[in-house]
Amino acid sequence: MRIDKFLKNSRIIKRRQVAKEACENGRVTINDKLAKAGSLVEEGDVVEVVFGTSTLKVRVLSLIDGAKKNTATSMYEVIDG
Repeated sequence: MRIDKFLKNSRIIKRRQVAKEACENGRVTINDKLAKAGSLVEEGDVVEVVFGTSTLKVRVLSLIDGAKKNTATSMYEVIDG
């Protein structure tokens, strides 16, 4: 799954366009490597997102296409942040 779509489906970032812009601005990494909006994310990957002064680091648990609000948080576990 593309990282921008994962961030939207997991509701870490509300809109896919905002997730894409975060990637373009170098604020998203996958396994400590800068991610482009089209970069693929897999189960077990560590994703880090910088929000202004705070950072959210999560481990991908599952990839659910079209996740509902109550299942979105089961897509990842927070490591740090």
